[in-house]
Amino acid sequence: MAYLHQAERVAIRPIGRGDFAELTVLNRESADLHARWMPGPPVVDREAFDAYLRRFEEGPHVGLLVCDRRTGKIVGRVNVNDIVRGSKQTATLGYAAYVSTAGRGYMTEGLGLVVEHAFGELGLHRLEANIQPGNTRSVNLVRRVGFRKEGYSPDFQFVDGAWRDHERWAITVEMVQSPAAMRSPDQPR
Repeated sequence: MAYLHQAERVAIRPIGRGDFAELTVLNRESADLHARWMPGPPVVDREAFDAYLRRFEEGPHVGLLVCDRRTGKIVGRVNVNDIVRGSKQTATLGYAAYVSTAGRGYMTEGLGLVVEHAFGELGLHRLEANIQPGNTRSVNLVRRVGFRKEGYSPDFQFVDGAWRDHERWAITVEMVQSPAAMRSPDQPR
């Protein structure tokens, strides 16, 4: 499958049916890493994987994988969720690194590519990431990519058995000075 965008070490591409085996192994290996921060159980079997893919086939979501350019192996994932068109042109992000490759900067490069893709090909104007305050790795990731903290939402999302507070982080096309910044929502992409 062809990559949508490439950086020095990573590239992004859409998730596909052929990613079942690799992705479910990564999710199993990373279950403890993700448990505190991710809503819902990890995708570790065919039924859950098929349901996960349907989200991207049927709804206003885009599922992307961050891959090591040398090996093609998956090193992370980013979901562009709940895309709203019209006068907002916005979406929320969900993402995960994996225990075998976390802490190497792959997600910083990968999330940067996703921002580029969202503001370019997807024609979005704004992206948000909602992050639990204790998730310092995630906060540092979005900060490195250029997101700004915009607020705090108490009891925002049900994660790991309880309603959890989240910080709201966002980035707009103007913040990254993309050529798409001046395009209105009704102009063709």
